[in-house]
Amino acid sequence: MLTEEIEKLALSLPGTQENAHFGARDFRVGKRIFMTLPEAGRAVFKFTPDQQRMLLEMEPGVCAAVPGGWGARGWTSFYFVGADEELVRQSMETAWRNVAPRSLVAKNGRH
Repeated sequence: MLTEEIEKLALSLPGTQENAHFGARDFRVGKRIFMTLPEAGRAVFKFTPDQQRMLLEMEPGVCAAVPGGWGARGWTSFYFVGADEELVRQSMETAWRNVAPRSLVAKNGRH
């Protein structure tokens, strides 16, 4: 998957806006960030610690916990170039659901 494809996918999620912080592009619902693009080929997703553990066990070559406290809170690096597109999509949707208002999640079904 290319950066342009992951951007398009993120922006297709309801209520998503692109912004930036700490010099990196981010994607958020309202003020809550669910994904950043800190460098080419890597996204960082907002997971719960349990979601992160499961993904790290299932996809150790694709994912890694962000170092330090951010990673302990679930922030996870996702190396999307060459990753399975469905895995990218599901992971992004999970991160989106983690921050989106419940009413928006309920209104949009699968998303």
